[in-house]
Amino acid sequence: MAGKGTPATALLAKQKVAHTLHAYDHDPRAESYGLEAVEALGLERARVFKTLVVEVDGRLVVGVVPVTGQLDLKALAAAAGGKKAKMADPAAAQRATGYVLGGISPLGHRSRLAVVIDASAPTFETVFCSAGRRGLEVELAPAELIRLTGAVVAPIAA
Repeated sequence: MAGKGTPATALLAKQKVAHTLHAYDHDPRAESYGLEAVEALGLERARVFKTLVVEVDGRLVVGVVPVTGQLDLKALAAAAGGKKAKMADPAAAQRATGYVLGGISPLGHRSRLAVVIDASAPTFETVFCSAGRRGLEVELAPAELIRLTGAVVAPIAA
């Protein structure tokens, strides 16, 4: 994968975190990036997480939830210490994270963003999330994902 590193993979390497990268050919017609990864890589759906950027009381917050569920905006706002949440403007999400939609990783953002990870993540030995580009997933221990992002863990999936 020479030349295909991302800020997320660089962070994992710098921190010497055990992880495995899983690449697949992204189909631009795919309606769900997370479900595309599940199908392409033959993964257990509950262990694959999507990264969503949300505006909570005017500041950007990252929510990480299983691809099988929906993000509960009220629960995310509460977990982030706010009152109102709405999905962030896609351009603002891309600017703040440094990633394109469908490739936003919870790791290695351009700007320091608060991260909230769904409470189901720590129930698995490893989880999968975007490694920073479409067609690239990273598998790692949820405890490492939580540590590296400084995440709050809360039930935010509906």
